[in-house]
Amino acid sequence: MHKYYARTGFYDFVLNNLKKAILPIIGVILAIYLFNKYVYNINDGLHHFTETVSRTSILITFFVSETLLGLIPPEIFIAWTKKTEEPILNLVLLATLSYSGGLISYFLGKAALKIKSLKEYLEVKMAKNLENANKWGGILILVGAIFPLPFSIACVAAGMIRYPFKRVVLFGLFRFARFAIYAWAIFKVVN
Repeated sequence: MHKYYARTGFYDFVLNNLKKAILPIIGVILAIYLFNKYVYNINDGLHHFTETVSRTSILITFFVSETLLGLIPPEIFIAWTKKTEEPILNLVLLATLSYSGGLISYFLGKAALKIKSLKEYLEVKMAKNLENANKWGGILILVGAIFPLPFSIACVAAGMIRYPFKRVVLFGLFRFARFAIYAWAIFKVVN
C-alpha cells in the first residue's frame, strides 16, 4: 500500500491539503482559547445553554448542521453532552446523527450532479482532483470521519464522484470512534 500511495502521489496530495488546513485549525483553536480566557467562560456558557435550550432543539440543530456541510463544530455539542443528565446517551445520539447526516450528504452530492453547470465544472476544472478522490476515496472518507474536518463535505464529495455507498457506510463508522476520543478529551476539560 505504501508503494502504491507513494507512486500515485497520495502523500503529496495529503501533505499539500494539510498545509492549507493547518493555519485555519490553529486559528480556530487560538480563537477559542482567547475567547474562553478573555471574553466569556465556555463552561458557564455550556451550563446556561443546557438549562435554556431543549434537548430536542439541540439535536435537531446538530443534525441539520452535520447534514449541511458541518457548519457548527461538533466539539461544541460534545461538550454540551457532558453537562446533561445522560452524557453517554446524548453522545451516542450525536454520533449517530453525525453519521446519518454524512450519509444523507452523500445523496445530496449525487443529486448535485444533476445541476448541469456543476457537473461540467467538476468534469473539466476538477478532473485531476476527481481522479485522485476516486483513487483514495476510502482514505478521504476516513479522514473526514476521524479528523476535525466536516464529515459531510467528505460525504458530499464521495456522492459527487459516485464513490461506492457501501464503502462510505463502512469508512464512515469511524465517526463513532472520533466522537468517543473527542468526548474523552473534552470531558476532561469541561467541568
